[in-house]
Amino acid sequence: MVATVALTGAACDEALSRVTGPTPNLTVSFASIQRDIFAAPDSSGRPGCVSCHSDALARFNGGLSLQSNPYTSLVGAAAVFKRGATRVIPGDPNGSYLIQKLEGRGGIVGARMPFGGPYLTDGQISVIRRWIELGAQNN
Repeated sequence: MVATVALTGAACDEALSRVTGPTPNLTVSFASIQRDIFAAPDSSGRPGCVSCHSDALARFNGGLSLQSNPYTSLVGAAAVFKRGATRVIPGDPNGSYLIQKLEGRGGIVGARMPFGGPYLTDGQISVIRRWIELGAQNN
């Protein structure tokens, strides 16, 4: 909750670095999420998501590659292993399977992501939630 409150204030052009911890340059945009979360490791020791969700490994992980076409692989795309789930539903972070997997909610198929941790911080997840709340734009 603190991260969410901080993020709400931060979304008004303040620096997000105080809530995003190991990704101080993370902003509420798809380009930043792709660069700072999906493609790159962070200072907590968390590898970039593409270390498992690459084009080469997509056939083993439900077809999710965050390498070549990450936006189309996420937004409006069906989750392969969770019948009826959508990876990212613009405007609906709670209904988006990506958030459920990142938070490790009950009802997910398989493990919380990133597999085995270190997991994203509450602040990092809040930035992704906010991007989805704002319509999950390809910005």
